[in-house]
Amino acid sequence: MSKLGNIGARLHRGEISYDFIGHRKIWYGVSILITILAIVGLAVRGLNMGIDFQGGAVFTTPKTSVSVSQAEEYAKEASGHDAVVQKLGNGSLRIQIAGMDTQQSDQIKNKLAADFKVDTEKIAADLVGPSWGDQIANKAWQGLAIFMVLVVIYLAIAFEWRMAIAALVALIHDITITVGIYALVGFEVTPGTVIGLLTILGYSLYDTVVVFDSLKEQTKDITKQTKSTYSDIANHSINGTLVRSVNTTVVALLPVAGLLFIGGGFLGAGTLNDISLSLFVGLAAGAYSSIFIATPLVADLKEREPQIKALRKRVLAKRSQAATEAQTHPEPQTEGAEEYDDDSAAAVVGPRNQPASRGRGRGRPSGKRR
Repeated sequence: MSKLGNIGARLHRGEISYDFIGHRKIWYGVSILITILAIVGLAVRGLNMGIDFQGGAVFTTPKTSVSVSQAEEYAKEASGHDAVVQKLGNGSLRIQIAGMDTQQSDQIKNKLAADFKVDTEKIAADLVGPSWGDQIANKAWQGLAIFMVLVVIYLAIAFEWRMAIAALVALIHDITITVGIYALVGFEVTPGTVIGLLTILGYSLYDTVVVFDSLKEQTKDITKQTKSTYSDIANHSINGTLVRSVNTTVVALLPVAGLLFIGGGFLGAGTLNDISLSLFVGLAAGAYSSIFIATPLVADLKEREPQIKALRKRVLAKRSQAATEAQTHPEPQTEGAEEYDDDSAAAVVGPRNQPASRGRGRGRPSGKRR
């Protein structure tokens, strides 16, 4: 078995563990800090909305030797706005300029034709009105809201309302971080971005439900025992699924990283950036929130219940009593022996103190004559 697989098996059996629940205030602080930075970036820089959301014009040139950077300069000089230029497979260029109306579009088209030294008729122009962009944006927000409501209803029915609230907080946490990163980086927000965002929310929810399912199974009849608190079992659930969560996240991030850094970075396929960045950031944030946010928050909410509070008091009282007895009544040791561990004691079969008459055949003969 591999080293990582061995660690995963030991985590699942509870032989080793990390106290995620005990250090939850640290993770809460880290998440709050990241969220504040994301909100500040969103407020200061804002989102670079594509023409599908705010309207604009798309110009397609014939096959040309003009570079993408040079075309960006031409478009900025003609419109006064930053443009998104993409090289198409047939050698032509696709130039997107947001916030343009019909009159401005005609002027820009003429100026681009002069810069590219082609006839005006050879440059195709498509307009997206602001009203259409508003409709697209409203549909995106509606889809996101419906998704959130369905998630809360499902988790409340399948598990309980505390887990539904914790999952909702984790999803909002993932959305905020992803949107904040988009604002800081300045990538264009397109319908592909929305698709990527909804995809990572589903992935984050799946990762969270895996831990919740383990937690639900292990906390059946929890009040009938005095060995573990709810937080102890929650921590065991996280550790038991930790390696699985890490493996699935890494495997999912590798192809997305290829799209983002190789496809969008080295190959210059800018159309991949809008969806790959949301997937990359969202997958990482989703794995983080399912481990460090959702389950610790459930433990916090459950520990407020009267029954769980009473259970915690009984468990801690029993542990304190056991520790006191161990200090006041240490286990006696056999004279001349060092220590007996459980394994050595278990290896002994039958009574340890044998009668004196047994074993005379191996020792010295008795005083009787034959």
